[in-house]
Amino acid sequence: MPDLAFLTAAPFAHRGLYGGGVVENTRAAFEAAIDAGHGIETDVQVSKDGVAFAFHDYELDRLTEKSGLVIERKAKKLEKIRFKGAGETIPRLTDALDIIAGRVPLLIEVKAKNRKVKKLCCSVADALADYSGDAAVMSFNPEVGHWFAKNAPHVVRGLVVTEEDEESFVDRLKAPMQRSLSVFRARPHFLAYDIRSLPSAFAEPLRAEGMAVLTWTVRSDANRATAAEHADQIIYEAP
Repeated sequence: MPDLAFLTAAPFAHRGLYGGGVVENTRAAFEAAIDAGHGIETDVQVSKDGVAFAFHDYELDRLTEKSGLVIERKAKKLEKIRFKGAGETIPRLTDALDIIAGRVPLLIEVKAKNRKVKKLCCSVADALADYSGDAAVMSFNPEVGHWFAKNAPHVVRGLVVTEEDEESFVDRLKAPMQRSLSVFRARPHFLAYDIRSLPSAFAEPLRAEGMAVLTWTVRSDANRATAAEHADQIIYEAP
């Protein structure tokens, strides 16, 4: 079992500490979180040629001067694309790791839509291969945790969970079983739970058994109060 103490040691800045002209998941956002002494949560997409980039969206349109899917461009093209309103380009995951350099812990949310996760997971595992700092991967997709449990079991892994899409009566009946199956498949060391879904009848027993529960995205005093009672650490955005 890997050492999991870093998961709860300090708050995590969601996509780095951004705002006030600093764009999410940029070098400046990572440095700001480090300066605050907080951990960093970042997202990962993969290039056409299998390189991990610190970027949240599947498409480039919202944040950059280009458009289209991230996965349709090769790494050498992606790393030259500039963010809107910032003098920065999209960082590779290895760039982020070089900046962080073990100074604060890192959560890497692996953005995977379907069961075909090998290319993306390999890109993250390759980036982490020579990294000695505290880092963990997490995803909504249980196939990501399954891949890491099988192929890189030394990497700390988490399952991201929300109950907010469970609108119908049928959804609410099926959801607990689906969550249990996801935990069984992903074999997570921790949960990253939607703050809107806490307290949770699903999360509480797992937490009582010793599984760390982080919660996202904490933005208010009310959120912080909920997190203090029902989670072990927060993933937050500055107000």
